[in-house]
Amino acid sequence: MRDFATSDSPAVQAQLDRLAALTLPQGRFGLKTIRELLRRLGDPQKRIPPAFHVAGTNGKGSTCAYLRAMLEAEGLRVHTATKPHLVRYNERVRLAGTLISDELLAQVLGQVLDLGEDLAPSFFEVTTAAMFVAFLLVPADACVIEVGLGGRFDATNVLKDPAACGVATLGIDHEAFLLRPEDGVPQDPLCRIAFEKACIARPGRPLVTQAYPLAVARTVIDVAQQVGARPAMRDLDWFADAGETIRYRDRHGELTLPLPALPGAHQADNVALAVAMLRHQDRVTVSPEAMARGIAAARWPARLQLLGAGPLTALAPGREVWLDGGHNPDAGAAIARHFGREAARPPLHLILGMLANKDPAALLAPLAGLLQSVSVVPAPGHEAHPPAAFAAHTTLPVASYPDVETALRALAPKGNVLIAGSLYLAGEVLRLNQELPD
Repeated sequence: MRDFATSDSPAVQAQLDRLAALTLPQGRFGLKTIRELLRRLGDPQKRIPPAFHVAGTNGKGSTCAYLRAMLEAEGLRVHTATKPHLVRYNERVRLAGTLISDELLAQVLGQVLDLGEDLAPSFFEVTTAAMFVAFLLVPADACVIEVGLGGRFDATNVLKDPAACGVATLGIDHEAFLLRPEDGVPQDPLCRIAFEKACIARPGRPLVTQAYPLAVARTVIDVAQQVGARPAMRDLDWFADAGETIRYRDRHGELTLPLPALPGAHQADNVALAVAMLRHQDRVTVSPEAMARGIAAARWPARLQLLGAGPLTALAPGREVWLDGGHNPDAGAAIARHFGREAARPPLHLILGMLANKDPAALLAPLAGLLQSVSVVPAPGHEAHPPAAFAAHTTLPVASYPDVETALRALAPKGNVLIAGSLYLAGEVLRLNQELPD
């Protein structure tokens, strides 16, 4: 399956095959297994450099990219753990700014799998444990760690004393896991999701968040108070506005920062959250000048990414071909805001591949009026929505193609292209266009 990827390295592939054989026992929630696995490994998570831990429905990956770029612009060595990978499993772990080598990846995966064989760990637990082990093997000054799913029961939620925790934009996603029935938790769906994500908070450490509706904000504050964390919420503890620049303000003073190179108005919000996380902690110092350099330098693949010249884009000559892995309504709204500002351009051709457990209207509803065609392709290696699932959410005809290449060749001659709906599809597109994330 695409989750586990393939590798040109026989040593890595042997460990990926072992990962692919793992299953998560139904109904098992909690951190008991990952904690025992890490105990056997010497608790590496307790000895890593100062860590920035980021959760959220949308924007957490971009926030991590800005954190990394700003820290590196200060001249610091930064380990990062992000997810999912798009093409190569190695993308999940960067050591001092460089993708983990095949040799070291095979070593740490093998070590974790061997030590934890009797625990029946999940893919995510093994991946997280291996990441922490790798983080100790290369010197660094800071770590940036992205939550995988939720927060409360995510395998990364074993950090005892992070530099700062952050929660990005919230929305409804992964309902089967995050909204499963449980006593003693908020019943409103968005409040429940906020609760799950805010549970990465730690005593005495900042919990930095975006601005949320009142009931959701109260949920986050309640979690912070129960844990003993220090909440730092947008529009209460810090403020940011974007125009020609980003104007940021908190108790330390004001900053004027550049807009990011990453497209999309929402990226200014992700920048602001990353800046607030740095400003509300005391473990690592980053100057405003380094923040500005990092904001300009940050890159994050498959998020409103304009593809470059390559074998795939050659099939659509003279067009812009955009790629976005977004698959929920909030992501759809962000994409629509970006393309909606370009009213003078002809409507988009949408090539869509979406997992069957996602909302088929998530992108089509926000993009209504911006499209001239809809083409449906598979999501590689996964059960995906058929064309009929999308037809009810658009007045346009919905065509079906076996792959992206065929869909591109079949497009009408005018109009730019957006390929979207799944990070699995996005990874396949990057592979086909030979734009491998580094």
